[in-house]
Amino acid sequence: MDDELFMPSADELWPWSAAEFEDWDETERGEIPRMPQWDIEPWAFIDKESSWSFVPALEALLSASGSNVPQGLGITVDETNGLVHIDERANIEPGSHFIGPCYIAPGATIRHGAYVRENSWICWGALLGHSSEIKHSVLLPRAKAPHFNYVGDSIIGSDANLGAGVKLSNLRNDGGEVIVRSGAHKRASRLRKFGALIGDGVQLGCNTVTNPGVILAKGCIAHPNSTVTGVHPEGTVLR
Repeated sequence: MDDELFMPSADELWPWSAAEFEDWDETERGEIPRMPQWDIEPWAFIDKESSWSFVPALEALLSASGSNVPQGLGITVDETNGLVHIDERANIEPGSHFIGPCYIAPGATIRHGAYVRENSWICWGALLGHSSEIKHSVLLPRAKAPHFNYVGDSIIGSDANLGAGVKLSNLRNDGGEVIVRSGAHKRASRLRKFGALIGDGVQLGCNTVTNPGVILAKGCIAHPNSTVTGVHPEGTVLR
């Protein structure tokens, strides 16, 4: 594999969260995960074998905060394999389903028909919308997956938006290891399931599909009905 692949660091993908982490007010806004260091492959965030995986931090958070499912919401919950913690200040619509372990922060919005699966961390101000599904993923503060979206094994940056019908594909058709690509350069990810790393402020147009292992740096834009592959630097416009 070629080691000259262009690779934005976690700080470059998610600068807002990285800058806010030290001064974040957990009492008002809940918890956010720590960012991998600049010299760590950013997909270490979703690699369960990595010391930078967000999953142990999620489990520690749930262990400390405990199960919390506000009454009268009209939702369904499965805590067979982990705790579900929904902050009282989150906006939860009836008909959504939650599988633990998962954490829903203050100010997060979960709309009718959303499907929150295991190892989901939905931060302050983030939105998971109608008929959208999330699994083993993080919606960073103010990230939005509002309409008919699939978010699996992915990180969505602050103020990023997935247009209606956007799908972040996380598994190759042949089930093999996901290869991260940029032009002629490529690198093995060591992951069988790897959706997308979506930087702060990225805008994906309606019905866009990202192939496994996509990395979009801050401010990228994909036009509607695009199929996106590979790693793209800040501000790239994809058609």
